[in-house]
Amino acid sequence: MTPPAVDLVALGGLGEIGLNAMALSCGQDMVLIDAGLMFPDETMYGVDVVIPDFSHVLEHVDQVRAILLTHGHEDHIGALPFLLHQLRTSVPVYGTRLTLELVRDRLREHRLADTDLRLITPGQTLTLGPFTFDFIRVSHSIIDGVALAIDTPAGCLIHSGDFKIEQSPLPGQEIELGRFAAYGQRGVLALLSDSTNVERPGYTLSEKKIGQTFHDLFATCQGRIIVAMFASSITRIQQVIHTAAAYGRKVAMSGRSMVTNVRIARELDYLTLDKDQEIGLHELDAFPDEQVVVITTGSQGEPMSALTRMAAGDHKQVQIRPGDTVILSSRFIPGNERAITDIINNLYRRGAEVIYETVSEIHVSGHAYQEELKLMINLTRPRYFIPIHGEYRHLVKHIELAREVGLAPERLILAQDGDQLRFENGECRQVGRVNVGRILVDGKGVGDVGQAVLKDRRHLAEHGMVIVLLVIDEQTGDILSGPDLISKGFIFEEAAPHLLEDAKCVILEVFDQYFEGRDRLGEVKFDLGEIKADIQRELRRFYNQILDRRPVILPQIITL
Repeated sequence: MTPPAVDLVALGGLGEIGLNAMALSCGQDMVLIDAGLMFPDETMYGVDVVIPDFSHVLEHVDQVRAILLTHGHEDHIGALPFLLHQLRTSVPVYGTRLTLELVRDRLREHRLADTDLRLITPGQTLTLGPFTFDFIRVSHSIIDGVALAIDTPAGCLIHSGDFKIEQSPLPGQEIELGRFAAYGQRGVLALLSDSTNVERPGYTLSEKKIGQTFHDLFATCQGRIIVAMFASSITRIQQVIHTAAAYGRKVAMSGRSMVTNVRIARELDYLTLDKDQEIGLHELDAFPDEQVVVITTGSQGEPMSALTRMAAGDHKQVQIRPGDTVILSSRFIPGNERAITDIINNLYRRGAEVIYETVSEIHVSGHAYQEELKLMINLTRPRYFIPIHGEYRHLVKHIELAREVGLAPERLILAQDGDQLRFENGECRQVGRVNVGRILVDGKGVGDVGQAVLKDRRHLAEHGMVIVLLVIDEQTGDILSGPDLISKGFIFEEAAPHLLEDAKCVILEVFDQYFEGRDRLGEVKFDLGEIKADIQRELRRFYNQILDRRPVILPQIITL
């Protein structure tokens, strides 16, 4: 018999950074790999997070056997609570120790504490329907990350997860290159490989290099040291703790996610911090400045993060002062540059010295550079190559890199979100598309903010709003009170009172012309909708001619 076909669909992550989610199916069985979110850009006013459209999964909900998580970053696990709510059925979730503990903490917030979480370890195999998954340990910026080698009826697929190939890794962070090579010897039908850093030549720096940089900085700092980083960078946090101990400094944690992740890592014995070295933020002033280190969140300029509040002088327990050294141990993620530079400027204004990636080797990426990506291709020697995890230009560049390594052009698959790839008889081809997209989450609302709402929010943000208040006689249409105008985000009334008075005259002219026309026609009743539309049209024309601005006009007419 001919082996059944295997279909692969990316629900996100192919054309953007984040939203990583993939559906693997064969016959009546479907397995999901990751369920990540993406943080909103500056045009998504009021939106908290963005998640993939899981419609394809919900259409086949009875076929979903499990959800597998490659590691614990938000762009791989953040959409999981929303997906589980939509599934409305019990589906087991598999992940490594740290990944599951991070997931467990988030599920409690979403009242999903009874989710079936199942532990997997590198070297373990797991059979789900026609698929057998082998979990391969990889190096990344968060510990406990895995790649997936998947035996399917169509052949072996390798999903790299997020990875880098470090030549001198910290203990326990070694990538299992030999196992990738073993699969290459057996035969790999397709390699799906992380593309995030494909534009960067050479190799990633070693975490050991960052440790040496910390030592060099700590040796010269005379005041307090504040280190900002991702709360998921457990190994980096441990390096700071060890360095602080070497220089006789106490350590305090700041930021909710930092405190939570450190607690989880300590419970799992992935991080050590002696009780006599740990202090609370309220104890900072009890120690000399040269004996204090604060590890905090906010390295990306997040508006409500601890570092942002410190830089603005709004933090209740940590006030930046001359003599402080602030270390941003992270790279500038595209889109966050303005927010980060604002923080750096504010920190300097308060007298702090700031160390960041462009002036010191204080951060290494968790994603492979070009030479490492080439090595992964050469180790696995796939028949087909499919770049994943990256913006469209990253996918294109990764295809070009694979061509340089020697893969034939017809074996390079440039897929996008929604493309349905079919593996059958040793071949791969696109057989169609499924509905994919982005769902916006605003507060407790999931999907109720669409493009029309975003357009209104952008219009309000860019042009402001003018509210027109009127009270009229419901019988005659005579104005009993008003018109009054309230400006929000448009002009300051006291600065330009003549504009508001002129606008009132425009409204009165609208009424005069409206009722003159109806009197000529002999009509008695009037239409409030028509009056509001006329007011909106004429005020837009007036403000556009006078100020070249287009505020949102909102007439409110009360009849008595």
